[in-house]
Amino acid sequence: MAFDAQTPTDDLDQRFSYEPMLSAHPSVGVIPETLFCGKKMRLPVWISSMTGGTKEAGIINRNLARACNEFGLGLGLGSCRILLEDNTHLPDFDLRDIIGNEQPFWANLGVNQVETMLQQGKADLIESLIENLKADGLCLHVNPFQEWLQPEGDRLSKPAIEVVQELLEKLKFPILVKEVGQGMGYESLRQLLKLPLAAIEFAAFGGTNFAKMELMRSNEAQKAVFGPFAHIGHTAEQMLQMVNQIIDAEPNTIQCQHLIISGGIRSFLDGYYLVGKAKLPAVYGQASAFLKHARGDYESLREFVAFQSKGLQMAYAFLRVK
Repeated sequence: MAFDAQTPTDDLDQRFSYEPMLSAHPSVGVIPETLFCGKKMRLPVWISSMTGGTKEAGIINRNLARACNEFGLGLGLGSCRILLEDNTHLPDFDLRDIIGNEQPFWANLGVNQVETMLQQGKADLIESLIENLKADGLCLHVNPFQEWLQPEGDRLSKPAIEVVQELLEKLKFPILVKEVGQGMGYESLRQLLKLPLAAIEFAAFGGTNFAKMELMRSNEAQKAVFGPFAHIGHTAEQMLQMVNQIIDAEPNTIQCQHLIISGGIRSFLDGYYLVGKAKLPAVYGQASAFLKHARGDYESLREFVAFQSKGLQMAYAFLRVK
C-alpha cells in the first residue's frame, strides 16, 4: 500500500508562525518555569480534578502524583467530599509525600456541599480537610446542571457567586473556582475575576460533559426533554476571549491571579496556543488524557507525559502564537 506524504492545505494549522531559523533543537530549559500560586511548575500543565469516588482512586492518584513530581506538573484532586467526616479513604488522597512540596496540589469540593456546610457552621471541616491533605488550597467546583439532573443531587439555595464570596471571607486558604465541563459565560467570568481568587479553571465545553453523563442515567422521557442542556456551554477558546475582553475593559478591577485553561484540550499544541493567548498567567489542564494512562502501570503514564514534554519543547523552540 502506497503512503501519501502530501498534506492538503486544508489541514494547515494556522494558529502558529513556524520559525525554523530561530532556534536549535531544544534541550531541557527551553520551556520557561511557570509560577502558579507560589509554586514553580516546570511544565505549564495541570492535571484536572477526577477520581473523586472510584474504586481505582488510590492507584490513579498515586500515579498522577508521581508524574507531577517527576515532570513538574500541578494536580487538582477529584471531589474530597468522602473525606469530610470520615478518614477511611484518606490514603487514596494523601499524596503530598509523593508529589513533593514543590508542586501545586489542591483539594476539591462542590459548591453545593460547601453552601450546606457554611449554613451549618462547619467551615472548620473544610480547613481540616486542607490541613490533613497538606494541600495548597481548595478547588471549588460549580456544577448546577449536573446536580440538577442527578436524582440525588444537591440544590443551591443561593447563587454560587455568593457562596464563593462567603467562603473567601471565612477560609484562610487560597481558593480556585472551576466548572465541570460546560464552561462559563461572560458575566460569571467577570464577577469571578473581580474576586481575590487564586485561579479560575475553565473546564470548558468540549471535554467530559457531566450533564450528558447524568442524562445517560435518566429514562427516555427525561432524556428527550432535558437533553438540550448537554449542548449548552462555552469552549475554552471562547472563554479565553471573554476573559481577555474583560481584562481589557476593566483592568483595575481584576483580582484573580491565574487561569487554568481546560476543557477540550486535545493536544499540547492546543494548550500551548491558548496559554500563549492569555492575558493572565496561565497553564492548561487535561483530565481524561491522563486518566487513560494512569489506571495501571506507571510507565505508561510516564511515557505519555514525556512525549507531552518533548512536544512542548519543540513548540516553544519553533512556534510563535499568532
